[in-house]
Amino acid sequence: MKQFAVIGLGRFGTSVAITLTKMGYEVLALDSSEERINDIVEEVTHAVQIDALDEHALKAVGIRNFDVVVVGIGQDIQANILVTVMLKEMGVKNVVAKAQDALHGKVLERVGADKVVFPERDMGVKVAHALISKNVMEQISLSPEYSLVEMLAPSQFVGKTLVESGARNKYGVSILAIRRAEEIMISPGANQMIKEGDVLVVIGKTEKLQHFETVEI
Repeated sequence: MKQFAVIGLGRFGTSVAITLTKMGYEVLALDSSEERINDIVEEVTHAVQIDALDEHALKAVGIRNFDVVVVGIGQDIQANILVTVMLKEMGVKNVVAKAQDALHGKVLERVGADKVVFPERDMGVKVAHALISKNVMEQISLSPEYSLVEMLAPSQFVGKTLVESGARNKYGVSILAIRRAEEIMISPGANQMIKEGDVLVVIGKTEKLQHFETVEI
């Protein structure tokens, strides 16, 4: 199972960290603020007060062992960039960095960030889902309990009918539509075959969708 670290616990970083934890992943939350650490300590796997610009401190918490490190440092753009550089130099496999604007994003890409996100466009919850599911293209929250996602059909579903895929019986979700090239099939029947490249529009309880989203492409 993937392990995540989130550096910087503003609204964005906190949202990512808590969402990933609720999805069952191990999450290490890091921030220089004792208050922020105290606020999140019961919500994540581990929470540590740390100066993210201290390379020795980052090594001490085993930052290189995490599959994904999210740099959520907000107002201090210089610190945001420097921490991103340090993480890549230390050998972190996948660094996701928060950018303030397009120019900041370009700089982060140049210094090695594997993915750049813009909080104005990418809410923390949405980013968290994207980190663990390569096939989700769009997610819409319909209510506190229900969501709708648009996702690429997993390879293990290709060549199977909807009923054979187990979407409803195994995962507890419903496929409302299938988009195939320019064609859109609304309310497809149980015997509708899923083909490679199909995009599925799926609805269900958010917790059920979170499990469904992790099906490998």
